[in-house]
Amino acid sequence: MKAKIKVTLKKGVLDPQGKAIEGALSHLGFAGVEHVRQGKYFEIDVAESDRSKAMTEVKAMCEKLIANTVIENYDIELA
Repeated sequence: MKAKIKVTLKKGVLDPQGKAIEGALSHLGFAGVEHVRQGKYFEIDVAESDRSKAMTEVKAMCEKLIANTVIENYDIELA
């Protein structure tokens, strides 16, 4: 089973990389770009056929390593 994980900063957490991208896009002529936020994306193949067990395992991975849950949110999609 493949787990697709999106990690994003929580609302209210400063995002200097997002601000830099926003500024660069503006300088490149892309008008109207506002509020860029950056994040991370992971794909993990999990050797578990039971969907519930796979989700539990991937959530544990996110909580322990993949996401810093103090400042980041994560979203998991199993395929």
